[in-house]
Amino acid sequence: MKRKQADSDRIDDLILGILRENSRISNTDVATKLSLSESAVRRRITNLEASGRIRKFTVELDDRDLSSAITWVSVDPAVPTRQVSEKIRSLKGVESVYETAGQFDVAVVVKGANIGEVNATIEGIRRLAGVDSTNTTMVLRTIR
Repeated sequence: MKRKQADSDRIDDLILGILRENSRISNTDVATKLSLSESAVRRRITNLEASGRIRKFTVELDDRDLSSAITWVSVDPAVPTRQVSEKIRSLKGVESVYETAGQFDVAVVVKGANIGEVNATIEGIRRLAGVDSTNTTMVLRTIR
């Protein structure tokens, strides 16, 4: 039984790899690539969604024309980092939030149509209760 489970995990990982490259690929095309039936692929994707391994299918936009920054945040030790992170995540212009170890407690990726929008988001972060300090770096180029 363990071998079958390992094979299932390997196949699921292959499906996830294909979907990472192109989330719009049809189940039929995935099935052809993996020598599976379309119904087997559909069932596996449904199970991956139900288990939470696939949370959503999304679109990656060409954001080269957007201004971006990475803001490092130090959180007041008296305030739970999770609480500050959730407040940060709710701000307009926040792309993603990472709780980190090291000199800073949180890393925030901020994007906006221009530097003014990015700056407004960073100012919003600075005003949040529980934020001790920030350190921001503007992104010049993203390599993918």
